[in-house]
Amino acid sequence: MALDATRRQQLIDRLAHRIAELGMTAPAILFLEMHKPLAFLGAQLLWAAQPFLNIGFDNADLSDLALLIEDRAGVDELIDRLESIQVKPPASPHLHQRT
Repeated sequence: MALDATRRQQLIDRLAHRIAELGMTAPAILFLEMHKPLAFLGAQLLWAAQPFLNIGFDNADLSDLALLIEDRAGVDELIDRLESIQVKPPASPHLHQRT
């Protein structure tokens, strides 16, 4: 079973933006690069744990995520998307000087 190209791109964009919003871009890229050879096993673990994960996650999203990381090209696409996202740093509060 393969993931539809449109759905695949939407999933990658959603994941990448959520990771960037959390400020976890660099750790996520490092994690994905380090565990790329084990991505297929991670996908199999998702398939096995899916009945338990359905409590907090959408079944379709879990299936799509498992299909995405089963394919090494999917992991590469996610890494590329994470690297291309430019996130604006949060605005720092201005410190007022006492006069």
